[in-house]
Amino acid sequence: MGRFARFLFCASAWALLGSVAHASTPDANTRAEYDRAVDAVVARYHLPGIAVGVIDNGTVTYTRTVGKLANGQPMNADTLFGIASNSKAMTATLLARLVQQGKLRWDDPVTKYLPAFRMHDPWVTANMQVGDLLVHHSGLPEGAGDLMLWPTPNQFTPGDVVAGLQYLKPSYSFRAGYAYDNTLYIVAGEVAAAAGGAPYPALLRREVFQPLGMSRCQIGTWNRAEVGNVADPYVLHDGRFEAVRADGAIVHPETMDSAGGVRCSLNDMLTWANNWLAPRPAQLAWLSPEQRRKEWTAYTPMPISARRQDWDGTLFYGYGYGWRIADVDGQMTVSHTGTLSGMYSAMVLLPFRKSGFVLLINADAEDARSVLIEVLTKHFTAPGKARSVDNYADELQRASQQQHASHVPDTSSRQRATPAELSAQLGVWRDPWFGEVRLCAQGDGVRFASAKSPRLSGQVMRVGDRYLVQWDHDEIEAWLRLPERSGDALRMAKVDPDADFSSDYEDLAFRREHACK
Repeated sequence: MGRFARFLFCASAWALLGSVAHASTPDANTRAEYDRAVDAVVARYHLPGIAVGVIDNGTVTYTRTVGKLANGQPMNADTLFGIASNSKAMTATLLARLVQQGKLRWDDPVTKYLPAFRMHDPWVTANMQVGDLLVHHSGLPEGAGDLMLWPTPNQFTPGDVVAGLQYLKPSYSFRAGYAYDNTLYIVAGEVAAAAGGAPYPALLRREVFQPLGMSRCQIGTWNRAEVGNVADPYVLHDGRFEAVRADGAIVHPETMDSAGGVRCSLNDMLTWANNWLAPRPAQLAWLSPEQRRKEWTAYTPMPISARRQDWDGTLFYGYGYGWRIADVDGQMTVSHTGTLSGMYSAMVLLPFRKSGFVLLINADAEDARSVLIEVLTKHFTAPGKARSVDNYADELQRASQQQHASHVPDTSSRQRATPAELSAQLGVWRDPWFGEVRLCAQGDGVRFASAKSPRLSGQVMRVGDRYLVQWDHDEIEAWLRLPERSGDALRMAKVDPDADFSSDYEDLAFRREHACK
């Protein structure tokens, strides 16, 4: 049906942005309210660190940081956090800058800049436009190809992503639905590099960070000691948060950078937010109202969960160029979240009010983020409907327990698989986009090992008549779906069907190449 009809909160919204006035300085009661919410979330979820900033009517009115760095120094508003998928709006803005400069067009075919680009369907390849890369309606399954991005470190490159897309089979027709993907944002970063004549990190620094004065934000190659004040991620292990030092002394570019690789401080994220809420004349010259409207146009309808309907009264929800646009309690919101192992972020903007907030957390903390988003949003949209942190948290906990009990199989009977019982499957296997894996005997057991993603290596275990891979690291466990006949594919699937979609084992189809050596 071509590109979906664009259901924008009409251009009149932009005209109103400069005309709505609200108090710019919170009173002591409001500050105390924010403090209570932050303290309650930190206590409820045992967070190692968090940074929160609030903007009201174009003015930063509240900042708060809790937690310490690895060296014992307290976090502050200049501490760097991974912002994960909040990077997507920055990638979209980089492209918007290149459009504004006449170096590309939103409706240009992707193949104009990347001749090697291929989707599974040749018609989609020919008709995929630059704007299509950003709005999650490509036909790809949710999270397709993400195993080329995570877990890190790995040996995949952006070129591998571009080359691998042709092997990912669609799950719905082009532009006919919504499924979140990261891999096409990698393609978008490569398009930007081709059109802009420089690598993605250099372009992002030149076109976004430097003009806005976001001096602490980092992408590409940087020296951790020289930059300083960097938060380490924390991941859950046996119910407790443990620090993970993922970086070396020099941080290098990663394949996932244009989808989720930016690190920024709270101060810089508030600068980024205010550029959208209350842009100064120089910022409107840097990025025109026309390009800002393009980014905040909802191109792809998104499903509305029962929880969003219940908590926020949401009637519509759509994806723009790197942003989610929705109504909450009858008010327009433009937002995004970011999720990486040990780094969670959120930005919520209320354009009519020139208000919003930023959350940065250095821990696996989805529920903590959801609760604090709701409490802070309600402050602006419906103060009378606000509930306590514990009230929201209890509801999420009950829902999670019910879902886990009904969907996750019991694998406690697992035993080490032996080479004898898997003798027919031992060998070197290859998937066309993920590459080579080895399923080979090691002592009295069997090891699964990926060539390009070393963290995806582990012991094969038997659970009844099924087999799973127990990874050496805390990755999402996967069933091995062994071929029933010679020549069939070796496939995989998440043990927990509701686990993070970026572990897209279901998209893999390995063919045996030769025996183990």
